[in-house]
Amino acid sequence: MSKTVVNHQVQKKFNANWKYCIGTGRLGLALQKDYLDHLKLAKQKIGFEYIRGHGLLHDDIGIYREIEVDGVKQPFYNFTYIDRIFDSFLELGIRPFIEIGFMPKLLASSEETIFAWEGNITPPNDYNKWTDLIKALTSHFISRYGVEEVQKWPFEIWNEPNLVNFWKDNDKEEYFKLYKATANAIKEVNNGIHVGGPAICGGSDEWIVEFLKFCQAENVPIDFVSRHAYTSKPPKKVTPDYYYQELADNTKMLDEFKTVRELIQASPYPDLPFHITEYNTSYSPINPVHDTTLNAAYLARILSEGGDFVDSFSYWTFSDVFEELDVPKAQFHGGFGLIALNGIPKPTFHLFAFFNALGEEQLYRDGQTLVTRKEDGSIVIAAWNLVMEKGSGFETTINYEIPVNDGNVFIKRQTVDESHANPWKTWKEMGRPRFPSKDMVETLKQSAQPLVRTSNEKSENGELLLDISLTKNEVTLIEIIPVTDETPSYIGLDDSLISSY
Repeated sequence: MSKTVVNHQVQKKFNANWKYCIGTGRLGLALQKDYLDHLKLAKQKIGFEYIRGHGLLHDDIGIYREIEVDGVKQPFYNFTYIDRIFDSFLELGIRPFIEIGFMPKLLASSEETIFAWEGNITPPNDYNKWTDLIKALTSHFISRYGVEEVQKWPFEIWNEPNLVNFWKDNDKEEYFKLYKATANAIKEVNNGIHVGGPAICGGSDEWIVEFLKFCQAENVPIDFVSRHAYTSKPPKKVTPDYYYQELADNTKMLDEFKTVRELIQASPYPDLPFHITEYNTSYSPINPVHDTTLNAAYLARILSEGGDFVDSFSYWTFSDVFEELDVPKAQFHGGFGLIALNGIPKPTFHLFAFFNALGEEQLYRDGQTLVTRKEDGSIVIAAWNLVMEKGSGFETTINYEIPVNDGNVFIKRQTVDESHANPWKTWKEMGRPRFPSKDMVETLKQSAQPLVRTSNEKSENGELLLDISLTKNEVTLIEIIPVTDETPSYIGLDDSLISSY
C-alpha cells in the first residue's frame, strides 16, 4: 500500500493541452454519417477544440481540378466538399488544424503514393500552380468563414517528410523548398495566419534543428513547431490482419517532448509553440493494443504530464472510421480510434473523458495519480495502475489523505479495467465476429460502460481518508463532492418501513 498525502496548497494550474486537438483519418471520411456521429460523441464527452487529418488536397475532396477553355487547360478550384466538411466540424464546435497535403494528381511530379487511398507524396510539378492553389484555398477559407476565424486555425505544412513513404526520397531540401513556397503563399493572403512544421516523426530531430536554421537564414515564416510521437518498438510479427509490437516505457514519450522543447529553446526561435500533432502507442492501425485497457493505463501518465512540455498533443485518432490499410475488416481490428466501429467507446475513450472531468487546480501528482480541485471546491482524482507484464494479479492500493471540510461527502468512482468498459474482451468472448449482429452491437455498447460505484463518507479534522485498490491496467476517476443533506426536509420519511431495509 502506498500513502498519498494531499494538502490544500495548489501546486499549479493543471492545463488542458491534452485536449487541444484530436487526430482523424483522411478528411474525406467526414462525408460519412458514422464519422460525424463519432466526432459528436467525442466532442460532447471530451471537448476537443481542434481536429487534424490528412488529405486536404487529395483528389477525393476534389479541390484541384483542371478544365479546358478555348483549347487551353487551366486550374479550376472546387470547394464543394471541403466546405461541407469544415461546416460540419464548426457546427460541432471543433476547429480545423490544417495539414497541407497530399499532392493532387494533376499537380504531382510523379506517381508515388501512400495508403490504400493513394495519397500522392511527391513535390508539385509546377510551383507556381501550387502556390496559386494555396492562395486560392486560403482566400476561400477567409471568404467563407471570416478572417478572425481562419486566423485561429494553425496551418501545418505536409506530414512526416523525414520518411520516404510520406515524402518522395525524404528529400529535406525539397521539403524546405515546399515549406517556404507554401508558407509565403499563405502569408501573402493574410499575415495573421499561423504556419508551421516540419511535422516529422520521432527519430529525426536533427530535422527540427536544421529546419529552424533554414527559416532564419531564408527569412521564412514560422509560427510553431510540430512533431509526432509513438512509443512502439519494431514489429515482432506482421500478418494480413494484425501488426504486433512491444512498447517502450511511457516515460520515453515524455522525454521526447522535453528534448524537442529544449531544442526549440536553443534555436533562433526559443519561444515558438510546440505541437505534437500525432501520438499514440503503436503507429499501426491494425495493432490490437489500441483496443485494450493497457492502452488507456499506458497513456494516463502522458496525459497527466505531457502538457508540461508541449502546447498541445493530438491523439491519433478519434475514430476507427479510418482507411489507411483499406476498409476495416472487423469490429475490433487494432484501429487507432477512441471509438470503435458501430459507435462503441474503447477504454482509452474513457481515459480522455475522465481527464475532461478533472479540476483546474493541481493539488498532487505522481506517476500513477493526479489530484485536482474544481472551482466549486470538489476534489477529482484520476488514478491508474499500468502493468506491462503478462499474467494476473498486480493489484495495488493507494491510501489517500485528502483535504476537505468536515462533514459528509458524496463519492462517485468510475472504473475502466480488464472486466469493465472493456468491449474488446466481450467481443472475444462472442467469438470475434467480424460483422456483429445488431443485438451483439448492443451488448458491446453495454459492456463498454465504466463501472460506477458511489458512497457517502465522513471527513474529520479537515481530512478524508480513502483507500483505493486498483486492479491490473485499471484507470479510475474519483469525484469527492460535499453533501448538503436535505433528508430532514422530508416529512414522514422512514426508510425502515420499506421491506428489507
